[in-house]
Amino acid sequence: MTSTSLKLGDTLIMDQMWSRMKARSPVRAPHHRARYNERVNDLGWDHPKEECGVFGVFAPGLEAARLTFFGLFALQHRGQESAGISSSDGVNLFTRKDMGLVAQVFTEDDLLHLKGHLAIGHNRYSTTGSSKLLNAQPISCMTQLGQISVAHNGNLVNAGELRAELQAEGIHFDGTNDSEVIAKLFHKLLGELSPVEATRQIMGQIRGAYSCVVLLKDQILGFRDPNGVRPLVAGRVASGHMLASETCAFAPVDGEVTTEVQPGQIVVIDDRGMHIHNGVVADRPAMCMFEFIYFARPDSRMYGTNLYLARERMGQELAKEHPINADIVVPVPDSGIPAALGYAKESQIPFREGMMKSRYIHRTFIQPDQRMREMGVRMKLSPIREHIEGKRVVLVDDSIVRATTTNKIVRLMRESGAAEVHVRITAPPIVHPCYYGIDMAQRDELAAAKWSIEEIRQHLGADTLGYLSIEGAVRAVGRPMDEFCLACFNGDYPIAVDAGTSKAAFDKAVI
Repeated sequence: MTSTSLKLGDTLIMDQMWSRMKARSPVRAPHHRARYNERVNDLGWDHPKEECGVFGVFAPGLEAARLTFFGLFALQHRGQESAGISSSDGVNLFTRKDMGLVAQVFTEDDLLHLKGHLAIGHNRYSTTGSSKLLNAQPISCMTQLGQISVAHNGNLVNAGELRAELQAEGIHFDGTNDSEVIAKLFHKLLGELSPVEATRQIMGQIRGAYSCVVLLKDQILGFRDPNGVRPLVAGRVASGHMLASETCAFAPVDGEVTTEVQPGQIVVIDDRGMHIHNGVVADRPAMCMFEFIYFARPDSRMYGTNLYLARERMGQELAKEHPINADIVVPVPDSGIPAALGYAKESQIPFREGMMKSRYIHRTFIQPDQRMREMGVRMKLSPIREHIEGKRVVLVDDSIVRATTTNKIVRLMRESGAAEVHVRITAPPIVHPCYYGIDMAQRDELAAAKWSIEEIRQHLGADTLGYLSIEGAVRAVGRPMDEFCLACFNGDYPIAVDAGTSKAAFDKAVI
């Protein structure tokens, strides 16, 4: 498949509308986009918010930006606030980024101007720094080797300290996110050191979760933190090689996964091929368990495991740990479907879809009013009363954070005539916040941190409530427990966290 065979087509149906909005009010356009995203998020689930997705490709003879567009499209689930692509023709770098979804940010004209056979891309959900255009990625800066662009998935726990040190040296910052710290470290070191040595030294300075791709004029770098909290995979595509947050990004561009980048490794892709170097000594592996429970797309593979099958096994483990007499197993779509199938298989209770999800609520620029936002769940889910009425329902979902949305879904089941509602959750109780790239509630907002399971059950209005145990989740993935980050469940943070770390720390410092 060549790049010329890939057309944006119907995926960009809204671009003309957005272009008209920008033309009418170019100064206010980023504000309108940010407000639009906030409105959409008001309608979202009570789940941890997404992280970020990164993509990089070196493909001589092909349009790298076009490949990157489709790679980012496949990674859209990892972040919906902003999207960006930087490309290189071997001499110059070109960048386009904006607030919004991939299909709303890029037009055919944009891709024609993003020239070259090298490119990196980024989908953002803000985990450090506010949701503003100045924090959109990739982040570009000048170095002694010329301009570079950096895209980062994860969260640095010592970003404030490093930022202060760089500012004391006279280095200027434009945004308020931790990813810019990585870019400015390259600004400082690249040229004095080779790309690999500069990367190695940076990896020795930054602490936290990071999977990064870096575009130079003639090569792409990729590197992953020594705990491997966030995923990064590498492989082949046509005449070159690529990097991505997840394996699901390879199929749309006819790529082939060859390896998971190991914790602490550096990958270099250039006209000599792909080469892997040791970066920093790997600490204990600590892949985020939430990648397996919720974040990663179900058709991706991590730790050699297909995510869909792992989630099915979580449902089976859940049925073993929390059996119940019921008539049907109903998933909360879409993320609860694999686990619900597993629960039904293990319990021998029939699986039935009890709700239909609108997949188009985020595709309108018409903002819901306050009453519609309060309806929230009803705008996204429509119950199938004929499946629910008079039935004892096992309602399967992946997680509970604040318990607000689950409460509304239970109520929806009751109003649709369910005789009983038994809630089953594949994530263990979330009792601690995440500092490694998941935008999760503060501890005093976490339902399981302030209430007992019985109190949560009462708040939900469910007949029973059962969470999968940590041990059950680990068994379902099939790897040793000490290979995961389980901090949000048990408070055991694999990377030391500074007191006062928060998403808005940089914003407050700048203000």
